[in-house]
Amino acid sequence: MKPVDAKIVEIVEESPSIRTFRFDVSFDDALPGQFVMVWVRGVDEVPMGSSYLNGITVQKVGDATSKLFDMKVGDSVGLRGPFGKGFTLPKKDEHILIIAGGVGAAPLGPLADYASECGAKVTTILGSRECYELVFEDRFSSAGELHITTDDGSAGTCGFVTTVLADMDVSVYDRICVCGPEIMMANVMKVLQEKDALDRSEFSMHRYFKCAIGVCGACCMDPQGLRVCKDGPVLNGSLLIDSELGDHKRNSSSQRVRV
Repeated sequence: MKPVDAKIVEIVEESPSIRTFRFDVSFDDALPGQFVMVWVRGVDEVPMGSSYLNGITVQKVGDATSKLFDMKVGDSVGLRGPFGKGFTLPKKDEHILIIAGGVGAAPLGPLADYASECGAKVTTILGSRECYELVFEDRFSSAGELHITTDDGSAGTCGFVTTVLADMDVSVYDRICVCGPEIMMANVMKVLQEKDALDRSEFSMHRYFKCAIGVCGACCMDPQGLRVCKDGPVLNGSLLIDSELGDHKRNSSSQRVRV
């Protein structure tokens, strides 16, 4: 698939290290949890979860995102997509639990919007290191009940998302949707496994993508060989038991490295 030229029409600073970029191109058929490949010309092409039909929310962590942060309204990137498997869409009167950490809120924002609009009940646990790093706080609050956690206690509960999750009765939720730093998701998975709720959970995974269509194998996860770009990035929690989640992944040269 050839990238389409997308001009930046709006830049929103969500936190000191996270920004939302909106484009003059909209992927109206994108489902919550799907991703697009963003070609930052002269640097790299990287996967980004869609936070809006015409936007991505990005944390500054490497060469491509640093170059993106240098761009201004009117500059352009190449986009191709949407790709991958998104979250299971909730139905009216269902109750979903959203667990988001840091920039992991990006693909979960559209899910909260959709659930609220279709008449589903939404509860969100939103976590970050500090209060100024919370992403989409108003967006999740508008969708339903919101629990905030911060590592330093500067907002909400002092602790991690698992601090709140551990005290919840998860049996009331039809589906549990998770995205955030891998160590966070691994710890969430342990809690949900203890609560016998993994089969109702979905995790949005992040791996190094090259082709984004399931051909090259760069994003395969041990031991089942799941292709995160094609079989995911959203995977049922039951598929992740005894997987490499929270342990290791592969770099751009397909070498195994610790998470």
